[in-house]
Amino acid sequence: MRFAGLRRRFDNAGPEVNGDTAALQGGRRISAHAVCTAIRDDIISGTYPPGSRLTEELLARRYGVSRVPVREALRTLESEGFVTTRRHAGACVAQPSEKEAADLLDIRALLEPLGAARAAQRRTEGHLKVLRGLVRLGQERAQRGRLGELRSLGDWFHETLAQASGSPSLAGMLVQLRRKTAWVYASDPARQTAQVVQPMQPVQAAPGVPGAAGCADPSVRAVESWAEHGAIVDAVARGDADRARALAAAHTERSLAEYRLRNASQVRTSKHSVNTASGRN
Repeated sequence: MRFAGLRRRFDNAGPEVNGDTAALQGGRRISAHAVCTAIRDDIISGTYPPGSRLTEELLARRYGVSRVPVREALRTLESEGFVTTRRHAGACVAQPSEKEAADLLDIRALLEPLGAARAAQRRTEGHLKVLRGLVRLGQERAQRGRLGELRSLGDWFHETLAQASGSPSLAGMLVQLRRKTAWVYASDPARQTAQVVQPMQPVQAAPGVPGAAGCADPSVRAVESWAEHGAIVDAVARGDADRARALAAAHTERSLAEYRLRNASQVRTSKHSVNTASGRN
């Protein structure tokens, strides 16, 4: 039963539920928000691949809830772009396009530097403590080659940095962007490689930005990436908004440059295949 694995999430969902927006499980009320989070996480992880149907009955059974919070969760996920409703098919997992993938990275390139600059001006000591702890963990895992643990640490790092901006609206947009990016890349193996292994060519960065030369090796790139995280935190701690913005911009640009390079390579490969096939006919 999926509910057992979600109990920890639902414990933190809070009491803001009522008969219309919650299900009762074992005497506990489960908010539609918690159900939405669970379904979203499963979409991002690939449990529900793009195009797969999401029936209320099966979802309710999987998460151990009634159909009411599932219905509300699907509406929320549709507004976020994770779910689409098809005629005669009902709710399905959306299928992100190449254009959407590129747009997400472009938007991140604009907003993440702003978030870092705001964090340098508004962060608290609590934010700094968490950020420094995450950098220590990330650098340790990267140096030991434990790459499988880095994605969740990276998500936590960037969410904390977004919260440190002191702007709930900006933080919400940044968290949503990272969720969408994770999903878009996870749904396409080529994109996923581009997101994890970055970059494959040098990227022009601000003076003194670590890792500016870039590297295609995942282990080396992981070390570089967490060095960049550490540099961003140092700038935030000093209250240097300009420096934090420049470092975050360079960090994000590496992802964008790698995506563009990988996408261009796929186009060239596709054209080559077509030309080869034509020559055989």
